[in-house]
Amino acid sequence: MASVPDEGGRAERALEDSIRTDLAPDGSYGGYLGLDQLLSAQHPRSRPEHHDELLFIVQHQTSELWLKLVLHELMAARRYLAADGLDPALKCLARVKNIQRTLTEQWSVLATLTPREYAQFRSALGNASGFQSHQYRAVEFVLGNKNGAMLAVFDGEPEARRLLEELLGTPTLYDEFLALLARTGFDVPADVLSRDVREPWRFQAGLVPVFRRIYESTDTPWGVYEACESLVDIEDNFQMWRFRHLLTVQRTIGARTGTGGSSGVGFLRRALDLTFFPELYAVRTEIGT
Repeated sequence: MASVPDEGGRAERALEDSIRTDLAPDGSYGGYLGLDQLLSAQHPRSRPEHHDELLFIVQHQTSELWLKLVLHELMAARRYLAADGLDPALKCLARVKNIQRTLTEQWSVLATLTPREYAQFRSALGNASGFQSHQYRAVEFVLGNKNGAMLAVFDGEPEARRLLEELLGTPTLYDEFLALLARTGFDVPADVLSRDVREPWRFQAGLVPVFRRIYESTDTPWGVYEACESLVDIEDNFQMWRFRHLLTVQRTIGARTGTGGSSGVGFLRRALDLTFFPELYAVRTEIGT
């Protein structure tokens, strides 16, 4: 049906006759997405309610939704690698990289919160802190930054603790990639393949020659090379996210301690020293020498 100009000359789009308007809740857009629950899940605690607290809540809720998808994709990629499905694993990693860029850009929205605005409702947070995000910890566990001591933080959240315990005791994404390389014919050291997966990843010098061969040989399957670069992309993106987080916190609360008891900016700055795939960076020093 064509647009019909109104008296002011504006075109007004009429509904097409075929558009359904008699949808039951379960068959509607809002029903499919659970919008009644989703849009009623914001509960500002400041009294009187401060205008900017909704921004703070929505920012962190949307971040958690994206982290849920990141974890979903990383765990799928890990399963694909374990089954020698390199191509579908790369598809999952490509999606993760795009989500990471969205997560990083979101900090620019929170950065519109001025120090004075935040100070007016900060006390309403109590001890709540992003440090307590079990999904963030789960992503770190899948990528190799495991820390069994973190489980105690989630003693009051049984399902969160169960997930982290499961991830603590299973191979990381990197473990599965290295196992795939070994099955493909690359000389991955045996002690790397048999390592205790409950431990955080530590630099393995014996892997550097493996990656040097991958990067320098013209016989390297393209998918293997692409997987190496995708892992580097994911770590780069993760560091950019951490850095933007640090800058946003710094411009909002300066050097004050975090709501969860951490040192705030200092704690976030130390996180920048963490690395998931150190051999993929170390090999760059060796190439061409």
